[in-house]
Amino acid sequence: MRIAIGSDHAGWKLKQYLIDFLAVSGHMYNDFGCYSEDTCDYPDVAQVVSEAVAQGQYDRGILVCNTGNGMCMTANKVSGIRAVLCHDSRTGRLAREHNDANVLCLGQGTVDAPVAREITHLFLTTAFAGERHARRIGKIAAMEKR
Repeated sequence: MRIAIGSDHAGWKLKQYLIDFLAVSGHMYNDFGCYSEDTCDYPDVAQVVSEAVAQGQYDRGILVCNTGNGMCMTANKVSGIRAVLCHDSRTGRLAREHNDANVLCLGQGTVDAPVAREITHLFLTTAFAGERHARRIGKIAAMEKR
């Protein structure tokens, strides 16, 4: 799977941990920044990652900041993005199964690294269930076109 990943300074350490997990898991990834704990603005990274996913250059995106909130809000401004903020395995699995989410947002300050790894694993391996959920995703897509 092709993954676009990015963080701001407050999510940099967790992003590095997840990059190691992606590499070991055999996923192709591109790190869109940031590249240190020097202060940067999360909307800049969220926009680039989300646009790359929306344009089909990557299958999924992962964004990390302190809480995940800012990244999630920004990512969802990009048409075609269904970004989710997850805090546990269940929300990670259901984000894919029910919501066909394509960008995962995590908070370095709110989720321990092993839990983030499990959420990421589920986000990357869980299939969309379709059926009644597809109807709902269609309604979200229709809202974007208004």
